Amino acid sequence: MSVSEEPILVGVGANLFLNDEQAPLTTCKIALQKMEGLGMTILQRSSWYLTSPVPADDQPWYINGVVSIASDLLPNLLLRELLLIEKQLGRLPDSRGGARTIDLDLLAYGGRICDNMGNPSLTLPHPRMAERGFVMLPLSEILPYWLHPVLGVRAEVLAAESRSGQKLVRVSP
Repeated sequence: MSVSEEPILVGVGANLFLNDEQAPLTTCKIALQKMEGLGMTILQRSSWYLTSPVPADDQPWYINGVVSIASDLLPNLLLRELLLIEKQLGRLPDSRGGARTIDLDLLAYGGRICDNMGNPSLTLPHPRMAERGFVMLPLSEILPYWLHPVLGVRAEVLAAESRSGQKLVRVSP
């Protein structure tokens, strides 16, 4: 059983090859395996989407998806484990906002609303998730009635509102 009875949501994305043979989608799938290896149970997984960068620039398009997980880890420890997986999969510390081999974002931890919690990079829910079609469309696919803890708006509504200006193509279930 999870510490949180409500969904713990993690965004998964990548747009750089890890090596000559490992494409971003493969890296995303490996990240999910590593999450499960660390005791996180994946309850639901969205389809994978090919998405244009936000903000738009010349970097490669991303593969993005969202998973709902169960975990006994508290938010700070869960974030630390996600960052460890990123490091194992070639993520460079200075790649925020730029191209990357993997990106694991703790989007929401149940209905918790917090800023910092002893970790300057931990804000729940994720401060920009509601604006990002590449988060909200996959999230609305698996949990359309999920309510944003701050905005009080359902995922399906936020998905419809956040897609303008971003191209998203479903690539696999």
